[in-house]
Amino acid sequence: MSSLAGVPLLTLITFFPMAGVVILLFLDKEKKETLRRVTLGVALLEFLFSLPLFFSFRLDTAAMQFVEKVPWIPEYGITYFLGIDGISLFLVLLTTFLTFVSVLACWNDIQDKVKEFMICLLFLETGMIGVFVSLDLFLFYVFWEVMLIPMYLLIGVWGNPKRRIYAAVKFFIYTMVGSVLMLVAILVLYFHNGAVTGKYTFDLLQLYNLQVARDIQVWLFLAFGLAFAIKVPMFPFHTWLPDAHTEAPTVGSVLLAAVLLKMGTYGFLRFSIPLFPQASFQLIPLVSVLALIGIVYGALVCLVQKDLKRLIAFSSVSHLGFVMLGLFAFNVQGIEGGILQMLNHGFSTGALFLLVGMIYERRHTRMIEDFGGLWKQMPIFAAFFMVVTLSSIGLPGLNGFVGEFLILVGTFKANRLYAVIAATGVILAAAYMLWMFQRVMFGELSKPENRDLRDLSGREVFVLSCVTLFIFWIGVYPQTFLSRMEPTVKAYLVQVQQKYQAGVQMEEGGKVKLAQAEKLGGK
Repeated sequence: MSSLAGVPLLTLITFFPMAGVVILLFLDKEKKETLRRVTLGVALLEFLFSLPLFFSFRLDTAAMQFVEKVPWIPEYGITYFLGIDGISLFLVLLTTFLTFVSVLACWNDIQDKVKEFMICLLFLETGMIGVFVSLDLFLFYVFWEVMLIPMYLLIGVWGNPKRRIYAAVKFFIYTMVGSVLMLVAILVLYFHNGAVTGKYTFDLLQLYNLQVARDIQVWLFLAFGLAFAIKVPMFPFHTWLPDAHTEAPTVGSVLLAAVLLKMGTYGFLRFSIPLFPQASFQLIPLVSVLALIGIVYGALVCLVQKDLKRLIAFSSVSHLGFVMLGLFAFNVQGIEGGILQMLNHGFSTGALFLLVGMIYERRHTRMIEDFGGLWKQMPIFAAFFMVVTLSSIGLPGLNGFVGEFLILVGTFKANRLYAVIAATGVILAAAYMLWMFQRVMFGELSKPENRDLRDLSGREVFVLSCVTLFIFWIGVYPQTFLSRMEPTVKAYLVQVQQKYQAGVQMEEGGKVKLAQAEKLGGK
């Protein structure tokens, strides 16, 4: 077991929120302020515990770090296997950071069933982190399913009363359909590995070495891929997202957009591509075309949205389309840009949902037509909104530019036509975001209800400042993040390419043997 100074750090980070859940269970549900403070303290400590991952992360290796591996159910080849590399490092940090921010953001927002809400939030954090650190397929699947329950409750219990049950059930059913197919694919891999090697295991790193026939790879890729495509969400599996975002409470929307959607893109990167490289290369056109449709379609739908939350939700379809396009460019720029854009989307879209939540708390409406002229009444709010809007459309100097630029460079090297089509998404993003900003912030302060709006409180300024710090940091000096990704990404591409070539050679060898057998049979 590898750890930091003898401390199993990943286990601590994964399960520490559950210690907070246990504490909350014994607190009086009527003491809402105490419940909030305890949850905030747990979330802050969790974020602080995760920081050594960043500062102690080695840049001279592409191997898994902070590894913890002990037998769990050895007779079935199930191990408790945790580890991170340059792909998962920042997703873990993003989760711990935004959970802390979310607790602070919902301080006054949630007044009903506060105890249960905070328990769901911490339970969700454990599930999300577990997905990113698991290197055993059985363990990964457990966390994948565990995460579904608290998110369902956040939407169904604390969402918009009008359609929250519909949105929660739709979210649950879509995710479960994909999950069941993924479970079948995991079991096929498990038994196939046992038949080929004589060893039955769910160890992901060992399964990377398993050669699977191309035809089987395609089916397994599609089974895994459907679960991940629904979570991304890729076109045409995106229809659950606008409903879930619109009906969820602000914190639910923030974590759904900033973290849960990344489980889909992370799944392609960690599981689908390295396990099934031949199928991945064969299906590049399909995935890329769906990503491009998502980019353009998502942007066009944003142009006609009247609800701020639905507009931001559909923008996620477009932004995550960029990520998928970068991942399937299969070069360093594309994949690094895709990973960085996962973080960028987490910060930018998370901040947009926070801002919409703050204005909704004051006005109890999200309709764009109900605003106008807010810059005069709420200058601090407007300034933050402007920075985050510009970040979302990829203004140079802010985080969105770096990710989109790397993705477009990587895509251009792989397929120039794809890059040109994707670039139209950048133009459309500028159109729908700036038009939305103009209608909300500028013009006359004509609505009487808007004339008494108070500007941001100190707590809200602190919440948004925490997020905008990273928006500027990644935009100005992305090397802090890229340097920790690069060794992993380069080794990852070599590994995928080698396994692909080995599969091709095995296929060609099989064809030669078949031809020889047919020749002998003819004689």
